[in-house]
Amino acid sequence: MTIEKHMPHILVTNDDGINAPGLRALVAALEGLGTVSVVAPMEERSGNAQSITLKRPIGVQPAAEREWAIDGTPTDAMIIALNKLFPDPPDLVLSGINSGGNMGENVYYSGTVGAAMEAVIHHIPAAAISVAHKGKDFNYADAARFARNLAELMLKEGMPRGVLLNVNVPNQWTGGVRFTHQSRKITRNVLKEDIDPRGRVHYWLHEQIQKDEVEPETDYAAVFSGAISITPLELDRTHETSLNHLSHWAKLLEGIRS
Repeated sequence: MTIEKHMPHILVTNDDGINAPGLRALVAALEGLGTVSVVAPMEERSGNAQSITLKRPIGVQPAAEREWAIDGTPTDAMIIALNKLFPDPPDLVLSGINSGGNMGENVYYSGTVGAAMEAVIHHIPAAAISVAHKGKDFNYADAARFARNLAELMLKEGMPRGVLLNVNVPNQWTGGVRFTHQSRKITRNVLKEDIDPRGRVHYWLHEQIQKDEVEPETDYAAVFSGAISITPLELDRTHETSLNHLSHWAKLLEGIRS
């Protein structure tokens, strides 16, 4: 009797839109590793973090074989994929390849990371993959090859429950790979004020990186040195030290009513 070998099902998403070159490079790199499906926003939804759409219906449009474009956020795409499109959960979710790094506090804003987090909430191993470059002509080849190797390893070794991998690839990768801590905020928010033709004030949001404040062993430090950064992120944000240290406050607060 011939036993059919299980082909892993890999689900790809992003926050740059289903036609983004980073996603296309990732899909191409995964060819032959398993069955690849794509469920991603119709257009760019960067900075959406883990937001969901509640005030209107979410459109779903077939885009190609095993590909669906979602008129919503990256997290919407994951929720629809995992609850409606696939009767059986995928073996792995890869989110990316994002144009622009997702390090430090940007982890909290990133739709790329948000989609991977949603997968892990559904108990599916996931990684968010980004390149620290925002130009239009970036070559995603190195990042895509690395993503395939990482996917093979994740499928083989598995992942701890409740943990996702946040991967950042430098513009000029020297071949090194480091497991890192998430950096504290080292950026300065820059608001450029402008006035529209009707006299209304609005702002463009930018950031400036303070490289002299980079701590060693962090995501920024690795990328600035030319190495790929892999940061394991945990879904459970409970701070155990404070849970124990502040527990006596409960008695002080009990019975307080307005």
